[in-house]
Amino acid sequence: MRYISTRGQTAPHSFSDAVAVGLAPDGGLFLPEHLPDLSGYLASWERLDYAELCVEFLAHFATEIPRATLSDIVRRSYTRFESTAIAPLVQLDARTYVLELFHGPTLAFKDFALQLLGNLYEHQCRARQETINVLGATSGDTGAAAIHGLLGKPGTAIFILYPDGRVSPLQERQMTCTGADNVFALAIDGTFDAAQTALKEIFGDQDFRTRHRLSAVNSINLARVLAQCVYYLHAWLRLPQEVRGEAEFVVPTGNFGNVFAGWLLARMGVPLAGFKVATNQNDILHRFFTTGEYRVGEVQPSLAPSMDIQVASNFERLLYYQLGGDASRLRSAMQQFKATGACTFEGFAGGAFTSCRTSDAEIPGIMQRVHHEFGYIVDPHTACAFKALNPSRVSVVLATAHPAKFPETIKAAIGVAPTHPSLEALKARPIVKYLVPADAAAIRAFIEQRAI
Repeated sequence: MRYISTRGQTAPHSFSDAVAVGLAPDGGLFLPEHLPDLSGYLASWERLDYAELCVEFLAHFATEIPRATLSDIVRRSYTRFESTAIAPLVQLDARTYVLELFHGPTLAFKDFALQLLGNLYEHQCRARQETINVLGATSGDTGAAAIHGLLGKPGTAIFILYPDGRVSPLQERQMTCTGADNVFALAIDGTFDAAQTALKEIFGDQDFRTRHRLSAVNSINLARVLAQCVYYLHAWLRLPQEVRGEAEFVVPTGNFGNVFAGWLLARMGVPLAGFKVATNQNDILHRFFTTGEYRVGEVQPSLAPSMDIQVASNFERLLYYQLGGDASRLRSAMQQFKATGACTFEGFAGGAFTSCRTSDAEIPGIMQRVHHEFGYIVDPHTACAFKALNPSRVSVVLATAHPAKFPETIKAAIGVAPTHPSLEALKARPIVKYLVPADAAAIRAFIEQRAI
């Protein structure tokens, strides 16, 4: 299997090379040259546990990694999850399920991909006898999950940009209290979008990127998306057969990677019925799916900070498919968006997608309703997904973070402050962070001094 760039100006890469590079040299995002048809495998995969299913799925993509090696990488990636089910599917009532994606080491859905990606990096460093420097930007959960996927791994250093004062205190502690020598948490003066813009500029510097063997850990890395496909597949196989054909997956998302993974899986012959894109008040995706216009706005800090994003990186992958794989048209659209902050797609049809927007004023009430109706506690991001469940169909809500990561918000809503032992332990540890401006040159200089 080879991987091509959405912008069409990068030579095809192997899986390992696409993972190592992260962002394509032409500024595009990697996608498989072709997608496998998985429909003939589904019946035989029904009884596999999570790790076994992940191996079977990824074997279609990581074709140059020996099967035994891939199996070892995958199995080690899911040993630190608290639930033996890895991704439990919890039924709340006859038509509502919750896919719990918060049982990993940092209590967020990002662990599914980033534990795996950390082990892939470790394998590559060992196999190629090279070091690697990993760079990412986070609005909250990605940074912690990426850091904990690479903690102490030989031959690696990780640099994570995050907006200072715009992530939850516990999210910040998960990034800054590790004590690991290969971890650098960079608190920038600005928004997540500013951090992401600086990151892309740095990756556009091919000399710097090559010299420091720089790799992207954000969901622009294709391995992230492929790893996330697996929990949709795992959940769909565990739904009662009589409801599989009507189940809509309701997905809190800001950078579009989480929901895009499900949509991509559907293109591989897995009959997922539809997807609802659930945004917070930073609603660029909701506005696109309702109007056909993709227009950046001002980031509004919210109760669901991991979705405080106005430029959804993975959206480019969807556009590539929507434009029929026409890389030239895709480049024109991205150039227009960069120049004007907007692009419009006349006659755009959402297809499998619907969307909803949830304001900060609505989140506490949704938390209260879910707690009252189901005796279930949701974090503020997952609350956004509960806003507009379709009563005429079965819904699978993706619960993206453990409630204990947002105790103040939840206590204000329902009078209960959830806790978790791993988070409580962080409160006694010193915070180590580096304050830097949201400027590519300053970030580049920081990396230059500390890269391995």
